[in-house]
Amino acid sequence: MKYSNYFTRSALFSLMVGASLLSGCSGLPQKQANELPAQHSYDSVVHEDTVYAIDVYDPWEGFNRGVYRFNAGFDQYVFLPVVGAYETVLPDVVEDSVSNFFNNLFEITNFANSALQLKPNDSAKTAGRFVINSTAGIVGLFDVATGMGFYENKEDFGQTLGHYGVGEGPYVILPFLGPSNLRDATGTIVDAAIMSSIDVLDLDDNSGREVAYYALQAIDARHKKGFRYYQTGSPFEYELVRKLYTDKRKLDISR
Repeated sequence: MKYSNYFTRSALFSLMVGASLLSGCSGLPQKQANELPAQHSYDSVVHEDTVYAIDVYDPWEGFNRGVYRFNAGFDQYVFLPVVGAYETVLPDVVEDSVSNFFNNLFEITNFANSALQLKPNDSAKTAGRFVINSTAGIVGLFDVATGMGFYENKEDFGQTLGHYGVGEGPYVILPFLGPSNLRDATGTIVDAAIMSSIDVLDLDDNSGREVAYYALQAIDARHKKGFRYYQTGSPFEYELVRKLYTDKRKLDISR
């Protein structure tokens, strides 16, 4: 049995057993002298040739789990303390303005990918958001466009590839960035190249400003995510995150 299939199917079986126990009693059962063996064996419930709802193509699972643990450690001991200091020092209104600023910059890739997917209405609305927030919103520090009915429509090159039928490929955990797949990881590189080629802030002319920009962008991105490693309450968090990410990306592409 493959490593990936073992864990996903073990998770499914354990969830079935757990649900049965919870529905039958409020506490842990005590073993009785005349206790009967289980009516169904593992092999009779979980089958090798069956695709289950929690299954995701994850041939690099051993590597991915190692990166997942690394990301969790980095998050706990480095990233979250920095984000915590950021949230403590800056007032909420300043944090919101920083988030608005970066959201406005990334309207560039939102527009590019909407255009590549031949979505004229979304492209026009995204362009309108960028113009409004860059002017009336003072270089994007304030989100004026949303109040005017120009709502954010996030698009990335991974979605563009999916829009044209490119498969997601193997699931992968990226160092620092987290859940992805081969298609979306490629999309992340392309989107980063688009932003780098435009260089609207002239970052290449000042290395210190460039470092500050990317550091602040990373802190803001983590600040906006409420997820905390190993706090989902699930003993199969890796499988849960993998499934949720995969399903979310399917929804992103289908809309």
